Amino acid sequence: MKDLNPDHSPETWYPVAPPAPRKGRGAVTNLQGRYEVDQREAFDDGWQHAQPGEGAGGHDGDGEGECDSADDLATEATPALRTQVFEERAKSILTRNQSPDIPFNVSLNPYRGCEHGCIYCFARPTHSYLGLSPGLDFESRIYAKINAPELLAREIAKPAYEPEPIALGVNTDAWQPVERDLRITRRVIEVLSEHEHPFAAITKSSLIERDLDLLVPMAQRQQFMAAITITTLDADLARTLEPRAATPARRLRTIRTLAQAGIPVGVSIAPVIPFVTEPDMERVLEACAEAGATSASYIVLRLPWEVAPLFEGWLEAHFPQRAARVMSRVRDMRGGKDYDSAFSQRMKGTGLWADLLKQRFHKAVKRLGLNERRHGILDMSAFVRAKTVREKPQLDLF
Repeated sequence: MKDLNPDHSPETWYPVAPPAPRKGRGAVTNLQGRYEVDQREAFDDGWQHAQPGEGAGGHDGDGEGECDSADDLATEATPALRTQVFEERAKSILTRNQSPDIPFNVSLNPYRGCEHGCIYCFARPTHSYLGLSPGLDFESRIYAKINAPELLAREIAKPAYEPEPIALGVNTDAWQPVERDLRITRRVIEVLSEHEHPFAAITKSSLIERDLDLLVPMAQRQQFMAAITITTLDADLARTLEPRAATPARRLRTIRTLAQAGIPVGVSIAPVIPFVTEPDMERVLEACAEAGATSASYIVLRLPWEVAPLFEGWLEAHFPQRAARVMSRVRDMRGGKDYDSAFSQRMKGTGLWADLLKQRFHKAVKRLGLNERRHGILDMSAFVRAKTVREKPQLDLF
């Protein structure tokens, strides 16, 4: 509350303005990044109150999974937020890690920021490095690495390059809406296909089906595998959690399409959010197994850095009666904190509730026959090293 008068008269107390959801967007605020010096906070001074119907409705990009709901009354009073795409010429394209709880060492992300707008996305804090907000900026100001295919071709042509499977799109979705026009991911896959370089991909988008002509032959040579992320089967809930991603039903259809094409495909239930998506876990596994998924994994909700206040703002906007209960359970699994970044704890949590969740997952996986076949081995033996790409070909004259 803001006390705007020293006499403390009741009528002079005004509440901090509640966050207003925007149609087609996940974050309800544009929270400043942790490197910003100045912090701003909006509050209701009692002079203006938006009425239902004022303002423009949001534009939802490619519209995957978009539909009307009761939330529209709240969002109609909030102006639309247009997506802006900026071209970026990256200096490098492969990222290496040594994290013991991540099943890959090398990753490639064609985009920074993600229009899917998933409120829980652990990559949101990376926009702080750009001087932008991990909130609405992250999902509306997208940086496209337009030279990614060329950088990849140059990297794998180096004599010292040691090939190992590349994870595509693990920070931000490689098939997010802007990819439909920019086709950077498509060109990256063309480079990988040409050199028979194995890779794995994870996505929430049905746009991956566009590239089946490249992916199917690679899968047949044991050079490609995929995972589809599904958090819930509830379309209305998914629309607020992941507003511009494909609907859960559409993602199930993508699993079926990939599986029928002979591509090893799994499901990633990430994140599991207590009292929000957690009750749906067994149903998600059943639906994915029926659609053709042969493997499954899960990750408990992670709230690093600015993701914690952004997620709490989302809870207050969409589930105010449940918010305190959800955060209490999250902290139970994080040693009393919003988040614990320790390798041994960050993915699954600790304590009684984390153990119960683990038991539920493994019992369902065993019952459904998931994770019985090994698809984690990609064949590196056919890798074709390209001729070194020179940055200054004129040197060949000497």
